[in-house]
Amino acid sequence: MTAYDIIIVGAGHNGLVTAAYLARAGRRVLVLERRDVVGGACVTEELWPGFKVSTAAYVNSLLRPEIIRDLELGRHGFELLPRSPSSFTPFPDGRFLLMGPDKELTRQQVAKFSTRDAEALPRYEAMLERVADFIEPTLLETPPNPWSFGPKNLAHLARLGWRFLKLGRDGPGAIEILTGAARPILDRWFESEELKIALATDAIIGAMASPSMAGTAYVLFHHVMGECNGVRGMWGYVRGGMGGITHALASAARAHGAEIRVNSPVAKILTRRGRVKGVALADGTEFQAKKVASNADAHVTFLQLLEARELPNEFVAAVRGIDYASASLKINVALSELPDFTAVKASGLPPNGHLRGTIHLAPSLDYMERAYDDAKYGRPSADPILECTIPSVVDTTVAPAGKHVMSFFVQYAPYQLRNGGWDGVKDRFADRCFDILNEYAPNFKRAVIDRQVLSPLDLERRFGLTGGNIFQGAMTLPQLFFLRPLPGYADYRAPIKGLYLCGSATHPGGGVMGACGYNAAREILRDR
Repeated sequence: MTAYDIIIVGAGHNGLVTAAYLARAGRRVLVLERRDVVGGACVTEELWPGFKVSTAAYVNSLLRPEIIRDLELGRHGFELLPRSPSSFTPFPDGRFLLMGPDKELTRQQVAKFSTRDAEALPRYEAMLERVADFIEPTLLETPPNPWSFGPKNLAHLARLGWRFLKLGRDGPGAIEILTGAARPILDRWFESEELKIALATDAIIGAMASPSMAGTAYVLFHHVMGECNGVRGMWGYVRGGMGGITHALASAARAHGAEIRVNSPVAKILTRRGRVKGVALADGTEFQAKKVASNADAHVTFLQLLEARELPNEFVAAVRGIDYASASLKINVALSELPDFTAVKASGLPPNGHLRGTIHLAPSLDYMERAYDDAKYGRPSADPILECTIPSVVDTTVAPAGKHVMSFFVQYAPYQLRNGGWDGVKDRFADRCFDILNEYAPNFKRAVIDRQVLSPLDLERRFGLTGGNIFQGAMTLPQLFFLRPLPGYADYRAPIKGLYLCGSATHPGGGVMGACGYNAAREILRDR
């Protein structure tokens, strides 16, 4: 049995971050990945010759700059390509809204629908920045335990309270963002439906919720909290696809001495007398270590890789109660030409400039609510909400010359269907998504060379995401901060000594951020 200081289960981006920091600190690290490629859901795969697809995660902004700097990811090939404009929302009446880092362009575009909103948008963004200044320091902190009265814990709670008080008049707004619904906030700030639609789609990404439901304001905020090359709130494409992040992380980890093995599915975490002693692979191979960190979610880690009898009964019951509700479906497409949107034909815009960012397709907020109503009763949305990207417009390395790759992130596709299963309906649902896009860009369907449809069930099978939930657990208030993944276990440690969680199941949650892995590595190094 080969011995290591620590074994990481899963080579997703957080697992690789943990591995790199631990290896940099001199630990002997082994990373074991089930699939034949590193990256987890942050991966690039050549699905068709010459077409390099970001199979799951598709844009980035949240990767912490501290990680990029500490691990010198640029030296290992990581490059983030900014998108400007960053958002294109066409409407059925032939109008459209473009938004992005160009403040004057955004002001002119919003003013087409409301001069009042054009004036309000900078104030709204400034408010979000002030709240981000409060939230951001917590991302790379281990949450305090509100049930502990130790001096360090009380001091941490006091620091949080002081930071909150410094928000002043923004305090009530911060509370609403952390706990409330996106739609009432947008309704208060803006009058034009068009602007609210363009903003509201970020509030439901990966969530089994409509914009009028509590918790969606935080999902909206979560997606405006990052940065691209130092510009806050801006998103970019990773050169070579999202796998460019995880290949750089793997390279950095190896440079510090970590060993990474693919095609090595862990079947069991080995324990003895309440402490970890290693892992066993599906083929029976065993590796010894006094510490194991799992990049898998809590359900997989505690209910599949361990026996329930090895854990406290109340803990197992709590794990079974974690909310993995999700309603997302991903479609990856190879195109012979770019979609030609009717709305921009006579606009005078630079050719294809509107295709650099995210394309939002939802005619109204009520349309979004109706789409959710279908999912609420176990039906795929009859009229789904589409968020599309075409990274090859910015990054020519991901498709053959003259060809393109396109991504659809679709809401709502509930994991649990009322009638039948996803394998029998996903292609019909994808056809409906294509029909909708074709209404805006009539050449789209004939430009399709091939496609891959990943239902919530496929996301679970392929990437180990329980319930197809892209965040390893819903990003709702009962599952955030010191409640993530469970009350009393937000410090990345499990009830078994030497066992840790390092994936998005932990604080601060989902998105390609790396903060979960960063925080877990720090806590692991604190334990002797």
